[in-house]
Amino acid sequence: MRSVIPDLNETDVEDSPIRDAYRRLTPGSARAHEQAARWIAGGTSRQSSYWKPYPLTIVKGTDSRVWDIDGNCYIDIINNFTALVHGHAYPPVVDAVRDFLPNGHLWAANNVHQTELAELICRRVRSVSAIRFCNSGSEASNLGLKLVRTATGRRKVLMARFGYHGMVPEFESGSMNQCGPDTFVGDFNSAQSFEAVLDEFGQEIAGVFLEPMLGAGGVLVGDSDFFFRVAKATREAGALFVLDEVQTFRLAEGGLQALLDVEPDLTLFGKFIGGGFPAGAVGGNAEVMAVLDPDHLRAYHSGTFNGNPISMLAGALTVRDLTAAKIDHMTNLAIRLKEGLLRAAQQVGLPLAVNQTGSLLNVFLMPEAPPTAWQRTDEDTSRRFHLAALNHGVFFARRGFMVLSTCMTPGLIDEIVDRCRAALEDVAREAPPAAASAHS
Repeated sequence: MRSVIPDLNETDVEDSPIRDAYRRLTPGSARAHEQAARWIAGGTSRQSSYWKPYPLTIVKGTDSRVWDIDGNCYIDIINNFTALVHGHAYPPVVDAVRDFLPNGHLWAANNVHQTELAELICRRVRSVSAIRFCNSGSEASNLGLKLVRTATGRRKVLMARFGYHGMVPEFESGSMNQCGPDTFVGDFNSAQSFEAVLDEFGQEIAGVFLEPMLGAGGVLVGDSDFFFRVAKATREAGALFVLDEVQTFRLAEGGLQALLDVEPDLTLFGKFIGGGFPAGAVGGNAEVMAVLDPDHLRAYHSGTFNGNPISMLAGALTVRDLTAAKIDHMTNLAIRLKEGLLRAAQQVGLPLAVNQTGSLLNVFLMPEAPPTAWQRTDEDTSRRFHLAALNHGVFFARRGFMVLSTCMTPGLIDEIVDRCRAALEDVAREAPPAAASAHS
């Protein structure tokens, strides 16, 4: 079993025509990465957007396509890891931000757009009656951690092993399948596992943090009974139940919690709520959020860019325009993509499995999807598929994570499938089907 985040173990594809083609197509990105590495530690500020031999340097994005520094065009099916639900340069956001900028774009006071966005989210998510903004999902996790500790007077947290709640030390422990000094872990979708930890250590635990879907873990959705039982055991232990909807808020107007019929004490938000600009948030019931009441302040929370006007303006437009009909549209496209990829792999003779929930997918070049992405055994073939797909103009995450947007069409999905079929053919030539199956 792997015990580290997949992006930490990136290696090169050696002696590969796929890699050689990638180098021929992207010399500008190679030079840009070499220059970046002179001044930026590791040549990037995002490990999840790094791959060998070097990542692309993108210079433009419109609707469902991006262009790199060499002028190559790609169909974008990562959409910045769910942050761009309407695709690139969404016209209502572009127009609104352009009109707003001459008025200035940052000040140390309130703005009306954060109120508009807050009301939109509170009206959509039944468990949220008040909200507080920050700048990312990681910041939301950190704020959520502060709130549960303040509300309970306890320090420790319980989360799913291989879960992901951003770059916060307490949560990184669990992401890497480790208990830490302040972190307990349980098995995702095993209520008994969480109940056992709460039964033994409940008096030490401030909050239980769970994703309704393990995103980095491979797009794995929990079942309603799991969340119901864990929430019940959490509250019986006097702790708070926190649901991380940073990636999954896009899956229903009320978030995935609405589909699962689960009501947390706190909800974490991020990604698309900023309309393509930095934003995060924590929302919850009035009792928990009262620790931030300035008249009876118990938890101090501030930040120079919190609730900044541009993110709030763009976010309000983006959330407002994500209707149930558009969510259904993306889900139907994701099903079409999943079925097309499975057919393409069968035609080529490669093993392939796809986890799909709403507009999110994760692809594995294995006969069956692993229990989590950290336990995959297709590192070599998945690496080749990623580079081959880029060579054929399809851009998704190195780990096989794919994210659709509202501006996509059935015809575009069919084009993606055709391009991925060509990429799979390239992989089959380098890693014959028999070898690939044995490796899986």
